[in-house]
Amino acid sequence: MGASPGSMSVKSVAFPNLGTASGASNTPNLNLLMDVQMSVTVELGRTKMYIKDILGLGEGSIIELDKLAGEPVDLLVNGKLIAKGEVVVIDENFGVRVTDIVSPIDRIKPEGK
Repeated sequence: MGASPGSMSVKSVAFPNLGTASGASNTPNLNLLMDVQMSVTVELGRTKMYIKDILGLGEGSIIELDKLAGEPVDLLVNGKLIAKGEVVVIDENFGVRVTDIVSPIDRIKPEGK
């Protein structure tokens, strides 16, 4: 196990080409993924606060966010922005009406670019 650097033998390896399995199609079978659950988050806005201000929060405290009232909210799937929408009320619950889908090109861009 503790071979000295001068006594090592290095050889190249040739791997066979992997072809398409017989009967397999070139299109992905998305049906395999349809039952996978993903985390969906609706983000109303963000802000930064000092620790002293966070510790000072109490019942009735108001936190100002970086979005204006009526501005679209962000719809994130597993933390990735996929759409924008508007907040609606369904019976006694909040919901989101999707108003804009982020283009696939923009969805795969790294954050901050």
